[in-house]
Amino acid sequence: MMKIKKLIDSLDLIYYEYDPKTNIIKPDHKYCNQYTQREFTKITFYLSKKHIQFDVLPDKAIIVNGKNSIMSRIKRAYNSISEDIKNSRKNIFVLSNKKVKWAKNIPLFEIKFIKKDIDLEKYDALIFTSKNAIESINSFNKSWKKIPSYVISPQSAKLIRNLNGRLEFIGKEKHGDMFAEEIAEDLKDKKVLYLRGEKTISNLVDILREKGINCDEETIYENNYKKIDKKVTIPKGSKIIFSSPSTIEYFFKNFEWDSSFYAISIGQTTAKHFPKDIKPLIADDTSLEACVQKAIEVE
Repeated sequence: MMKIKKLIDSLDLIYYEYDPKTNIIKPDHKYCNQYTQREFTKITFYLSKKHIQFDVLPDKAIIVNGKNSIMSRIKRAYNSISEDIKNSRKNIFVLSNKKVKWAKNIPLFEIKFIKKDIDLEKYDALIFTSKNAIESINSFNKSWKKIPSYVISPQSAKLIRNLNGRLEFIGKEKHGDMFAEEIAEDLKDKKVLYLRGEKTISNLVDILREKGINCDEETIYENNYKKIDKKVTIPKGSKIIFSSPSTIEYFFKNFEWDSSFYAISIGQTTAKHFPKDIKPLIADDTSLEACVQKAIEVE
């Protein structure tokens, strides 16, 4: 399994992810485009080249060194249904209106795009550390698509490609400061624009400027608190996902913390903003899907 994981990691995939528990390389079904097909071809080519046995499942997932008999398919289907039922019964809460498989929603904020007249043509590169910034700029200035984009995560990379933008770089580090260090060398002698939200907790711009990079920044969306309309009761033992420091603040405007709750943090930076008596579990990746997966692992 380690051999397979090492191979898959070396392919720098963003639409496919290897699950060592099932030995299946699973696609992100939210996307189906030329890039997903390229990754599928890339995976099958390299598995064949390494003489690793595999089969393609109906949903374009790839099972490695596994059986694909009728009985095996029935067993996988049964296990998948059982997993869905089991996980859907768990009390996992996302503090936004974004639908994530197996999670329930408590919307505590709303995103408001800020339309601005920005001359993008004078920039050689754009930096994004949030999908919200991508969606905002796309809502009022389509010329961003012609400029190379540097993004902090695979989730943002998928959105860039889905909107036909020019994806130049995907960060391996999940924090803005470390992301700045990653991209600094490549941005030398370029005029750069960082498109961001109203609240940011990294020193990305300062780090780039200290390294002599000509970096501007523009705020193009807000994260606004949204009061809950009706009384919500969170059951004991619930797993609660916090996707930003703001969600921590908004949560405590509405709820009291119960010692039976589990806090799931989307990353290290958000984790630093919890009260001292709350020790969050940190997701393996900076996405709500990864947070839900971390919550499922908690028994």
